[in-house]
Amino acid sequence: MKVEIWSDILCPWCYIGKREFENALNRFKHKDKVEVTWKSFELDPSAQKDYDGDLYSLLSSKYNVSIERARQMTGALIERAKATGLTYNMDIAKATNSFDAHRLIHLAAEHGLQETVIERLSAAYLTEGKHIGHHETLIQIGVEAGLDEADVTKMLNSNSYADAVRKDEYEAQNLRIKGVPFFLINQKYSISGAQPQEVFAEALEKIWEELYPEVKADVTSGNAQCGADGQCQ
Repeated sequence: MKVEIWSDILCPWCYIGKREFENALNRFKHKDKVEVTWKSFELDPSAQKDYDGDLYSLLSSKYNVSIERARQMTGALIERAKATGLTYNMDIAKATNSFDAHRLIHLAAEHGLQETVIERLSAAYLTEGKHIGHHETLIQIGVEAGLDEADVTKMLNSNSYADAVRKDEYEAQNLRIKGVPFFLINQKYSISGAQPQEVFAEALEKIWEELYPEVKADVTSGNAQCGADGQCQ
């Protein structure tokens, strides 16, 4: 079973979705038969690398709301993250451009460290308040994850993996993906958003039953429904 996940490090819901999916996958008895690939998606490809204001002023400008309203908008998000076991420190989050971070993720994939780098990048941005648009931060994260410092530095100082990032984003456009996280299973079933782990768990079970009906398990119906239209809702 192949699972492709489009996400952006700058998307706080993506980190929650990542954790919910991982929790479901850890419960799945056929976990060793699931191949997970992360795909690049930039929420704002034109975003500045260095932004003068804080995250709340950026949200205020983007959605044309007050600073106070922008803070309120993140309240439920922070609580949802906490319920998933994550700590979000939005007050110190550094708004930036995620393109180079996505290139680092592609480099990590070639060394079997893709998930590790994504985890470190997500925590660095949403919890630790690190500037993931700066090369020194990306080098540090890459080394912490097990990559060679010289390889990371060389990649960041070149255009390496730029085409790979754009290819992922082109695929997202063809699939009409408008938001992330977005999960595509076996290029047929899709799950959109940071769904509770129960939704992911049931979808994995149902899709496995379809793939291998001879070993069909007795799974009761719940929130997730996978229909002939190729959608899990």
